[in-house]
Amino acid sequence: MEHLRKLDLLVPTWTDPDSEHAVHPRVGLSGLVERRRGELTTQLNALRQAESSAEVIAEQYNELLTSRSSGDVEVLKGRANASRRIEELGMKAKDTFWGMVPAHIDDTIHPVEGSPDMPLLERGLKMRTIYLQSMTVSKPGFDYAATLHRMGGEVRATPTLPMRLLIFDQEIAIMAMDPENPTAGAVIHRSPAVVSVALALFDSYWSRATELFAPEDRDNNTPLSPHEAEVLRLLAGGAKDEQVARLLGISLRTARRITANLSERLDATSRFELGVAAAKRGWV
Repeated sequence: MEHLRKLDLLVPTWTDPDSEHAVHPRVGLSGLVERRRGELTTQLNALRQAESSAEVIAEQYNELLTSRSSGDVEVLKGRANASRRIEELGMKAKDTFWGMVPAHIDDTIHPVEGSPDMPLLERGLKMRTIYLQSMTVSKPGFDYAATLHRMGGEVRATPTLPMRLLIFDQEIAIMAMDPENPTAGAVIHRSPAVVSVALALFDSYWSRATELFAPEDRDNNTPLSPHEAEVLRLLAGGAKDEQVARLLGISLRTARRITANLSERLDATSRFELGVAAAKRGWV
């Protein structure tokens, strides 16, 4: 009874203040609905305010991670700070990710499920990675490299590497702050001149490195990534490359590359053959 009174579903009778009567359901429930709508509006406004605050906090956090910035350069002190910033940049990458990784097996290999490389491949980025040969001779290292290859990444190995170097979209180059101390942090360069030098260095080592897997070693039965599945669905519906890129929020070059990779996997020479082959596999 007390609960009904709190909900205004049980109110005093006008003619007899000592008596109570139930409110008509239409009136009572309408009042409850309005009250609940008001509570939800208040919560929604609070959520929007929290989202705005989160954006401000994220920007402040980035400023804390960046101990010193000047124009096209960010200096990140400490491995943890550098890793967080690199992960953030990876989430924003659209087309390519090149990497030289002169690390030992214990410093490099993650479980496949938690690897930062997998989300990049699943999003359709073209990936090239150069590892040390000493890493790939171990079973965990070779298995990890094989997984990257099956997912569409290109992997090579070389006896030596001068430094750790990561390049996103051929526009951002990330280098170790101190090549002799991997825990020191990283320096992020956006200057076209520095990025060009980084690309030249990467290309030099890539051209001399050993290809670990032949193209035919790629597992064509590997499940589709979410981006690949969505591209196939859109293509099956008659979408052009431009529409696919716009609907998925990716670049036109990435959309075309995903289509080309799918055609290669299914040995298709046209959109029609790609659709037929994909249908036979139950992908569309």
